[in-house]
Amino acid sequence: MFFRQFASRESSLSYFFGCAGHAKAVAVDVVAGDEDWFVEEARKAAVDIRYVIDTHVHADHYSGGRALAQRVGAPYCLHESNAGRVKFDFQPLGDGEILDVGNVKVKVLHTPGHTPDSVCLLVTDQRRGEAPWFVLTGDTLFVGAAGRPDLAGREAEMAGVLYDSLHAKLLPLPDALEIFPGHQAGSVCGAGLSGKPSSTLGFEKRWNPALTMDRAAFIDDLTRAIPPRPAEMDAMVRANLGLAD
Repeated sequence: MFFRQFASRESSLSYFFGCAGHAKAVAVDVVAGDEDWFVEEARKAAVDIRYVIDTHVHADHYSGGRALAQRVGAPYCLHESNAGRVKFDFQPLGDGEILDVGNVKVKVLHTPGHTPDSVCLLVTDQRRGEAPWFVLTGDTLFVGAAGRPDLAGREAEMAGVLYDSLHAKLLPLPDALEIFPGHQAGSVCGAGLSGKPSSTLGFEKRWNPALTMDRAAFIDDLTRAIPPRPAEMDAMVRANLGLAD
């Protein structure tokens, strides 16, 4: 298995990984303007990009996912709840669905809260074993923080949904699991993000304040610590939904 983390603009973190033996790869949370990097990494690794995935419809940057997918002839993937919402064709991802990337398996975890369509991607390298190796947490869980709950409105309601997603889908996973988030310090997608671009679930359970609170305290804390809305947010969302085409 190969794995690349790419630090892009707006403190975004994108990912490129896959199975070299079967020449298959996945690109996740591509920022517009970075498509050439993924094409070049695929060339250097001698792999085909089989899936391009956005963990949710982004509100803080223009996505390059759809453009990259069209360029390499791969499906562009979003959670299935976006059906009828976005104005283009995409491959819908369902909760629990497993994507086959050679020896690498990617399990989709629907984790609404930051947005209703947010997903995390649980990744297993079967050459290492059957246990999952790492999880791409998108904007659901950051190093040192959790995602902001207000982008869809209904801040308190969505904060409660995010708490339930964290405790039902992520916290039961093994402590040794590595986590790779969609942003690091400097992003407006959460408050209190660490500048460290990865962690383990066990470390976050111990030290991430968002994971040590009960539900009421979590909702109160998240709705009191909401950063300013991203610049150009409305235009970015419209573009990422295909409404600006």
